[in-house]
Amino acid sequence: MSTVGLEHVLVLSDDVDGTRDFYRDVVGLSVGDRPPLEFPGYWLYAGATACVHVADRRAYAAHTAALGLQVSPEGSGPRPPGPVDHIAFTALDYEGLTARLAEHGVPAVANAVPGGPRQLFFEDPNGVRVEINVRSPEA
Repeated sequence: MSTVGLEHVLVLSDDVDGTRDFYRDVVGLSVGDRPPLEFPGYWLYAGATACVHVADRRAYAAHTAALGLQVSPEGSGPRPPGPVDHIAFTALDYEGLTARLAEHGVPAVANAVPGGPRQLFFEDPNGVRVEINVRSPEA
Protein backbone atom coordinates (compact mmCIF):
# COMPACT_ATOMS: atom_id res chain seq x y z
CA MET A 1 0.00 0.00 0.00
CA SER A 2 1.25 3.45 -0.86
CA THR A 3 -0.27 6.44 0.89
CA VAL A 4 0.61 9.45 -1.22
CA GLY A 5 -0.74 12.44 0.69
CA LEU A 6 -3.05 14.05 3.17
CA GLU A 7 -6.31 14.71 1.40
CA HIS A 8 -8.66 16.72 3.61
CA VAL A 9 -10.08 17.48 7.02
CA LEU A 10 -13.85 17.31 7.56
CA VAL A 11 -15.24 20.01 9.86
CA LEU A 12 -18.69 19.32 11.32
CA SER A 13 -20.78 22.42 11.84
CA ASP A 14 -24.17 23.58 13.03
CA ASP A 15 -23.68 26.62 10.75
CA VAL A 16 -22.22 25.43 7.43
CA ASP A 17 -22.62 28.83 5.77
CA GLY A 18 -20.81 30.64 8.57
CA THR A 19 -18.07 28.01 8.56
CA ARG A 20 -17.76 28.31 4.77
CA ASP A 21 -17.48 32.07 5.11
CA PHE A 22 -14.77 31.76 7.77
CA TYR A 23 -12.56 29.45 5.69
CA ARG A 24 -13.20 31.52 2.56
CA ASP A 25 -12.94 35.02 4.00
CA VAL A 26 -10.52 34.57 6.90
CA VAL A 27 -8.31 31.68 5.81
CA GLY A 28 -8.43 32.56 2.11
CA LEU A 29 -9.67 29.26 0.68
CA SER A 30 -12.09 29.20 -2.25
CA VAL A 31 -15.41 27.40 -2.45
CA GLY A 32 -15.38 24.79 -5.21
CA ASP A 33 -16.93 21.72 -6.72
CA ARG A 34 -18.42 19.04 -4.46
CA PRO A 35 -20.00 15.74 -5.53
CA PRO A 36 -23.71 15.12 -4.90
CA LEU A 37 -23.35 13.84 -1.34
CA GLU A 38 -26.29 12.89 0.90
CA PHE A 39 -25.69 15.75 3.35
CA PRO A 40 -25.31 19.53 2.97
CA GLY A 41 -21.91 21.15 3.07
CA TYR A 42 -19.08 22.75 1.16
CA TRP A 43 -15.63 21.89 -0.12
CA LEU A 44 -13.03 24.62 0.22
CA TYR A 45 -9.92 24.60 -1.89
CA ALA A 46 -6.32 25.71 -1.52
CA GLY A 47 -5.33 25.88 -5.17
CA ALA A 48 -6.54 22.64 -6.78
CA THR A 49 -6.90 20.74 -3.48
CA ALA A 50 -10.23 20.48 -1.65
CA CYS A 51 -8.47 20.44 1.73
CA VAL A 52 -11.32 21.50 4.04
CA HIS A 53 -14.71 19.82 3.80
CA VAL A 54 -17.57 21.29 5.81
CA ALA A 55 -20.66 19.22 6.62
CA ASP A 56 -23.88 19.84 8.49
CA ARG A 57 -23.35 17.98 11.77
CA ARG A 58 -26.82 16.42 12.14
CA ALA A 59 -27.27 15.44 8.48
CA TYR A 60 -23.76 13.97 8.38
CA ALA A 61 -24.45 12.00 11.57
CA ALA A 62 -27.59 10.51 9.98
CA HIS A 63 -25.69 9.64 6.79
CA THR A 64 -22.80 7.97 8.59
CA ALA A 65 -25.17 6.03 10.87
CA ALA A 66 -26.57 4.39 7.72
CA LEU A 67 -22.99 3.29 6.89
CA GLY A 68 -22.46 1.87 10.38
CA LEU A 69 -20.23 4.74 11.52
CA GLN A 70 -21.05 6.85 14.55
CA VAL A 71 -20.90 10.60 15.11
CA SER A 72 -21.98 12.03 18.45
CA PRO A 73 -23.81 15.20 17.39
CA GLU A 74 -25.36 15.88 20.77
CA GLY A 75 -22.32 15.17 22.92
CA SER A 76 -23.30 11.63 23.83
CA GLY A 77 -22.00 8.27 22.75
CA PRO A 78 -18.58 6.66 22.61
CA ARG A 79 -17.03 9.19 20.19
CA PRO A 80 -16.55 12.54 21.88
CA PRO A 81 -18.15 15.45 20.05
CA GLY A 82 -15.82 17.74 18.21
CA PRO A 83 -15.57 19.81 15.09
CA VAL A 84 -13.07 17.51 13.34
CA ASP A 85 -14.63 14.20 12.34
CA HIS A 86 -11.76 12.59 10.44
CA ILE A 87 -8.51 12.95 8.53
CA ALA A 88 -8.34 11.64 5.00
CA PHE A 89 -5.55 10.33 2.82
CA THR A 90 -5.27 9.29 -0.80
CA ALA A 91 -3.89 5.84 -1.60
CA LEU A 92 -3.23 3.95 -4.80
CA ASP A 93 -3.91 0.28 -4.03
CA TYR A 94 -7.34 -0.63 -2.59
CA GLU A 95 -6.64 -4.36 -2.33
CA GLY A 96 -3.25 -3.73 -0.73
CA LEU A 97 -4.86 -1.36 1.76
CA THR A 98 -7.58 -3.81 2.76
CA ALA A 99 -4.96 -6.55 3.16
CA ARG A 100 -2.80 -4.31 5.35
CA LEU A 101 -5.75 -3.39 7.56
CA ALA A 102 -6.68 -7.08 7.92
CA GLU A 103 -3.05 -7.98 8.70
CA HIS A 104 -3.10 -5.52 11.60
CA GLY A 105 -6.57 -6.52 12.79
CA VAL A 106 -8.07 -3.11 12.05
CA PRO A 107 -11.78 -3.24 11.18
CA ALA A 108 -12.89 -0.87 8.43
CA VAL A 109 -16.13 0.33 6.90
CA ALA A 110 -16.24 0.56 3.10
CA ASN A 111 -18.11 3.18 1.09
CA ALA A 112 -18.18 4.31 -2.53
CA VAL A 113 -18.86 7.92 -3.54
CA PRO A 114 -21.02 8.17 -6.68
CA GLY A 115 -18.62 8.92 -9.52
CA GLY A 116 -15.77 9.13 -7.03
CA PRO A 117 -13.42 7.05 -4.95
CA ARG A 118 -13.78 3.85 -3.00
CA GLN A 119 -13.34 4.69 0.66
CA LEU A 120 -12.28 2.88 3.81
CA PHE A 121 -12.96 4.30 7.27
CA PHE A 122 -11.29 3.10 10.47
CA GLU A 123 -10.06 4.51 13.76
CA ASP A 124 -6.57 5.13 15.04
CA PRO A 125 -5.62 3.99 18.57
CA ASN A 126 -6.81 7.35 19.94
CA GLY A 127 -10.27 7.13 18.40
CA VAL A 128 -9.53 9.52 15.52
CA ARG A 129 -11.36 8.39 12.39
CA VAL A 130 -9.15 7.88 9.35
CA GLU A 131 -10.51 7.84 5.79
CA ILE A 132 -8.51 6.55 2.86
CA ASN A 133 -9.74 7.25 -0.67
CA VAL A 134 -8.68 5.14 -3.63
CA ARG A 135 -9.65 6.45 -7.05
CA SER A 136 -9.67 4.35 -10.17
CA PRO A 137 -6.68 5.06 -12.45
CA GLU A 138 -8.92 6.64 -15.10
CA ALA A 139 -10.55 9.07 -12.60
